[in-house]
Order: sequence, then C-alpha cells, then structure tokens
Amino acid sequence: MEVSPDTDTDTDTGVPPAAAPPGAGLTGAEPPAAEPVDATPFGVDLVDRSPGRRAARLVTEVLAPSVLVTVMPLVVAARATGSLGGVLRWGSAALVFCAVIPVGVVLYGVRRGWLTDRHIGDHTQRLRPLALGLASVAVGIALLAALDAPRLLVALMVATLVNGAVVTAVNHWWKLSVHAATAAGSVAVLVLLLGPALHALWSLVVAVAWSRVRLRDHTVAQVVAGAVAGAPLTAATFLALT
Repeated sequence: MEVSPDTDTDTDTGVPPAAAPPGAGLTGAEPPAAEPVDATPFGVDLVDRSPGRRAARLVTEVLAPSVLVTVMPLVVAARATGSLGGVLRWGSAALVFCAVIPVGVVLYGVRRGWLTDRHIGDHTQRLRPLALGLASVAVGIALLAALDAPRLLVALMVATLVNGAVVTAVNHWWKLSVHAATAAGSVAVLVLLLGPALHALWSLVVAVAWSRVRLRDHTVAQVVAGAVAGAPLTAATFLALT
C-alpha cells in the first residue's frame, strides 16, 4: 500500500503512529506532578514550629561554640589579671585569634556558598573552616606567649587548640558534636578556674546536647561523644599548663 508523503510513518513497518490522546498539548492540560520537597535537609526539620523546637534553637544559638569562644577568653583574662585593663589588653587579643578570625572564616564560607550554614550542618564541609580556625588559634598562642601574656590565658588557648584538633579530626569521618565538645570543655575550665560551685553549669551542657538532638542536627551518640571528648581533653590540657 502506498502511503501519502504527508503522513508520518514508522520507518521500519510503514505503519502510521497511534494518534495522540485527546487534550494533549492544549494549554489547559494538567502539568506533571512536582517532585516532593525534602522538609529535613541535613536533618533539620523545617516544618516543626513547636515550642520545643524553638527552645532548642534558642539554646543552640545562645550556647553556640562561637559564643563560648568569645566569652571564655574574657572570663579567663579577668581572672588572670583582675583588672579591666588586663581584660581589654589580653582578653581582646585572645578573642581575635580564638573567635573573630575563626567565626569570620565560617561566615565568609556561608556567604560565598561554600558552607551550608554557620553551624556547618554538613560534616563533610567542616575540615577546611575548622582547620583554618585552628591555625588562627595556633598563631595567637605563639604571639601571646612571645608577649608574655598571662599563663592562664595561654593555657586556655592551648586547651582550645587541642580540643579543636581532636574534634576536627573526628569530624572528617563522623559528625561529632562541636557544640557539645565546646560546651563541656568550657564548663571544665570554669570549674577548675572558679571552684566547685560551677559544677552546676553541667546542666547547660545537657541542655546543649538536648538541643542538638531535638533539632536533628546530631544523634545522641554524637553529642555524648562530643561532651566525653571535650571535657577531659580541655581540663587535662589546662591543668598541665597551669
């Protein structure tokens, strides 16, 4: 049978293709269903607006590592020097290397799109910013030691470096909680520095651990490991140097 040249055919069989279903190609046709949106990227629940989650977010932000590494040099400088001038001189100097530069690196990474967020929820992104932060602390230790800074302050910075180095190494393979490690290390130093009454602050470490699990940023094992690593490492280093 001869087929009209104007009719599309299958080149192998010569049979015209089946007609398109009615309504195909019309502007009123329903579009294909959209792909579902993941409401929990990196384990963070974007839908949960409960009071519990809001409280967890508040604890996570108020007791974040960036906050603690800002406060601790000032507290230790005040204890070591006993004067406002000492806090402004030595505390501020330590603050630059322990907080301003490391936190600045993270914020810059977030701004440039290299990091997911300021808490670096994706642990595979943590190595570079944490390593740069540790390099900053190491430079600060060398500088303050050369300037004969108070021993307590230098000890705090070395303890911060040791704790951070272990946390950074572990995070290369497993998402150990930096929040829990930093909170536990800070409380350990405060107890050694200001006395046993500060043992009450361990409740804040528990609160931080709860907040990280509640926000689904970490598992229970990851926050427990962070606290268990942070407290003894920081305390042992601080004691050894003081």
